Amino acid sequence: MSVPAFIDITEEDQASELRAYLKSKGAEISGENSSEEGLHVDLAQIIEACDKLVKFREGERPSLRMQLLSNLFHGMDENTPVRYSVFCGLIKVAATCNAIAFIPTDLDQVRKWIVDWNLNTEKKHTLFRLVYEALVDCKKGEAAAKVMVELLGSYTEDNASQARVDAHRCIVRALKDPNTFLFDHLMALKPVRFLEGELIHDLLTIFVSAKLAAYVKFYQSNKDFIDSLGLSHEQNMAKMRLLTFMGMAVEFKEISFDTMQQELQIGADDVEAFVIDAVRTKMVYCKIDQTQRKVVVSHSTHRTFGKQQWQQLHDSLTSWKANLATVKTSLQTLSPSA
Repeated sequence: MSVPAFIDITEEDQASELRAYLKSKGAEISGENSSEEGLHVDLAQIIEACDKLVKFREGERPSLRMQLLSNLFHGMDENTPVRYSVFCGLIKVAATCNAIAFIPTDLDQVRKWIVDWNLNTEKKHTLFRLVYEALVDCKKGEAAAKVMVELLGSYTEDNASQARVDAHRCIVRALKDPNTFLFDHLMALKPVRFLEGELIHDLLTIFVSAKLAAYVKFYQSNKDFIDSLGLSHEQNMAKMRLLTFMGMAVEFKEISFDTMQQELQIGADDVEAFVIDAVRTKMVYCKIDQTQRKVVVSHSTHRTFGKQQWQQLHDSLTSWKANLATVKTSLQTLSPSA
């Protein structure tokens, strides 16, 4: 380990001076290291004492604290398990000063550290949860959602019940996010499946595959529940209109204005504005035919992607392959050397 320092003394002497300083400030730590397990254990005790000492001053000089922790983190051996404690502290401080962008939170890197530091299941979940919360605090919603899915995906059938709060939070944030329209992947997560039979799971199922009418019926029976989640009914209605339209666009390549008004519960004057907003999301590509009062669909994203969708993809690729073979044969007929 080579930790940046202002004075040229050994790491052991630096640790001793830190102990003496923390003790003088009231920290519950001995002046000398009584452990025979080496510098890493000594450092872990110092970090723990430091964490307890500064809790009442968490908002003070976060940028300096972040720099000090960063120096300590990058000065330690890459495979040193105690880096976990330092990194957790670094994440907490970065969240307080909106500086998470300067901390490595890429999932591939985090996964590598989990292996390098040989973290147990509890510490692994704690690390993912800290990264998630920091990203949320710093308004990095898309990255936070990926971390939460990674966290929930790390649970097994045996411990899925322990992730009840995380699964609940994941669903609510996904429904609330104005830029999230696909929820099918959440249904496969074991902690989410554990919620089956509860209202939150019923609501998620509606957003995954049901139509607007199903949401309206659910809301009428569970208005207080929707409000308790902090969800906006108006935003839910707007999202469900788009999701319903996406489903219609997959099934039909031409949709009449009358059908849209009925299925989406909108007025005749609102159809054109709705279609324009839908195209902006890039979930549906279509054109308006004002003369015949219909929408012509060129492409729509599938809300769910299961066996049926894989079969359709297989059929399309097989058809393209056959067409290319026909073209190649035609070109060879016209020009034998082709």
